[in-house]
Amino acid sequence: MTQPPPGHGYGPEPGYGQPYYGAPQQTYQPQAGYYPPGPNPEMYTPWADRVLAFLIDQLPVALIFGVGYAAMLGSSLVVLAFPEQNCVGDVCRDEPSMFGVVLMIAVMVVVAALPLAYMIWNYGYRQGRTGQSIGKQVMKFKVVSEKSGQPIGFGMSLVRQLAHGIDSLICYIGYLFPLWDPKRQTIADKMVSTVCVRVPPQYPQFPPYPPASGMR
Repeated sequence: MTQPPPGHGYGPEPGYGQPYYGAPQQTYQPQAGYYPPGPNPEMYTPWADRVLAFLIDQLPVALIFGVGYAAMLGSSLVVLAFPEQNCVGDVCRDEPSMFGVVLMIAVMVVVAALPLAYMIWNYGYRQGRTGQSIGKQVMKFKVVSEKSGQPIGFGMSLVRQLAHGIDSLICYIGYLFPLWDPKRQTIADKMVSTVCVRVPPQYPQFPPYPPASGMR
């Protein structure tokens, strides 16, 4: 009876210190007193940048109100300069021009509607979809969900803007929270779980160099 050659029919022996297949792996527990690192404050937007972004966002609103005020002043001058004469029997009197009154009302409606439409577009649609209002894009940061890191969408972006009303209740203290908060959040940010983070710089992508002539 012949014996099988050594190693025939058997798997390779495990090396020194190598566990068998299926054997439980050794786990390592953190040492006592070890804590995972906290959030890096540098990734969150500084308070000054947020203030500048807010001022930039308000420039179109100020422009609309300035133009609207000038238009209302002009329409009021039309009312005064071109009165309509209304006669009842032998008694006649000057009354405001109907055209001027209609023009003034139209200007008031436009002046009230345009800033509202701009705010909904800038803070709702634009910021909700991309994370950036006009001011935030200029200052190179965006507002995202604290949990997912993604833009929060149209509805929640508008809710966040409304929640800023809480920031202004007590002497605008909520707007100052980013000065000492670890994540530089306002009260509104904490309510809807958002953070403002820096946008990494975008470097231009150059096409690859063509191969040198004669090289294949």
